[in-house]
Amino acid sequence: MVHLTSIAKDHEINQPLVDGMKKVDLGSSGINDTFTTTVYGSRFAAEDLPKHEMPECEMPKEVAYRMIKDDLSLDGNPMLNLASFVTTYMEKEVEDLMTESFSKNFIDYEEYPQSADIQNRCVSMIGRLFNAPVDAEGAAAVGTSTVGSSEAIMLAVLAMKKRWQNQRKAAGKPFDKPNIVMSSAVQVCWEKAARYFEVEEKYVYCTPERYVIDPEETVNLVDENTIGICVILGTTYTGEYEDAKKVNDLLIEKKIDTVIHIDAASGGFVAPFVVPELEWDFRLEKVVSINTSGHKYGLVYPGVGWIVWRAPEYLPKELVFNINYLGADQASFTLNFSKGASQVIGQYYQLIRLGKHGYRSIMTNLTRTADYLSESLEQLGFIIMSKKNGEGLPLVAFRLDPKLEKHYDEFALAHQLRGRSWVVPAYTMAPHTEDLKMLRVVVREDFSKSRCDQLLCDIKLCMEVLDEMDKESIKKNQEYIHSHATHSGKSRHNHPHYRKEKHSLQGKTGKTHAVC
Repeated sequence: MVHLTSIAKDHEINQPLVDGMKKVDLGSSGINDTFTTTVYGSRFAAEDLPKHEMPECEMPKEVAYRMIKDDLSLDGNPMLNLASFVTTYMEKEVEDLMTESFSKNFIDYEEYPQSADIQNRCVSMIGRLFNAPVDAEGAAAVGTSTVGSSEAIMLAVLAMKKRWQNQRKAAGKPFDKPNIVMSSAVQVCWEKAARYFEVEEKYVYCTPERYVIDPEETVNLVDENTIGICVILGTTYTGEYEDAKKVNDLLIEKKIDTVIHIDAASGGFVAPFVVPELEWDFRLEKVVSINTSGHKYGLVYPGVGWIVWRAPEYLPKELVFNINYLGADQASFTLNFSKGASQVIGQYYQLIRLGKHGYRSIMTNLTRTADYLSESLEQLGFIIMSKKNGEGLPLVAFRLDPKLEKHYDEFALAHQLRGRSWVVPAYTMAPHTEDLKMLRVVVREDFSKSRCDQLLCDIKLCMEVLDEMDKESIKKNQEYIHSHATHSGKSRHNHPHYRKEKHSLQGKTGKTHAVC
């Protein structure tokens, strides 16, 4: 996901830092201080960093490094960002491997055949993890790496749409009104895919008691124009696994000819190790494609996803381009082209370094930590919305109990925790849930029990602080923290032309898209 930003106009470049304060020029020190033995003795330390236009002259590499590093020190601490599923820890050995591969263009198979082969090994391992058909009958399952699950989902929607269109054309039927059935709790990339590729969204809405799709309602929404059904293995709000088997069985029982795509962005590397008996993957007849994020519970730094199709028949041939690039013939189905090989190599390292036992140990620990956090928060008076004992992702979704009649909400508590450096996001749930508010903590690999205890202490402390404040003070405090103490409050990347759109679920209903 990339932010749109506006290019500053000339009259905006020299505006004062703060309204009412004139821009001050420190002037020159009178000596030639472009090159010095100290970064902070150079003229660059007394000048603005270039922000709008490239500078005319060079800057010493040591100075450039230190100035940018200082700038980035204002970012939050990734380990305290409990909003994101994205991996924040990898071993030094794999970091070295990835660094050594920065210059490799992954798409250049002729020059870097071993990197390409490593991708193929990962696809095979992940496909088998998802129980892809590997017997002698029929064509082999097929898959590829992507930049993340967002690209993988775009590819899946394209494949389902094209396959549906081909079937409609062959039958002499209209093929101009495709639709897709999915939960109202989907991640925003599903809305993007439907809008970009002109597919109508048919939503199964959540309720105040149910945060996932209802299988019966889902199947009842299917019609002759349905290209497929999205089933989420771990929703971004509560981490609950949607019932893929029930949807599959109902489609078979009712003899409905449509397919299922499993969005296993978060659950693809969790469920096979924590609940291996759960049937959600290619063991189900109607499941034809699965995506997962290597950079979430696949335990790789951001920038890698995977998608696997049951068989080539579910990836129409006309979507795949056979090209001769840099001296080698290659089949390509991607929305991107040139990209680094580092993340794919990082994924391969994790798969062979940890093995099934290593992944199982890590995911089991994360599940135990999530259960510990859930039970502790219940003792503090919260209502737990997520599942325990491995029935969902290792995350904790919780909300204030209305019976406690607190004079503050989940957003106030999230803002108060931000003052303690924790990023614990508050959300407004999916539409039709009566504007239910919630908080969510994602338990990642580096979230140990010790850090969990620190979080619990700070939650209790923040609640005590809020209990002592009146409503007006809380409101003013929230406004101050949002405007001055948080990065979102200082954000300038949202182009004014695109604010307050009304075409997405968030724009229409006020739903807050959960961070992935």
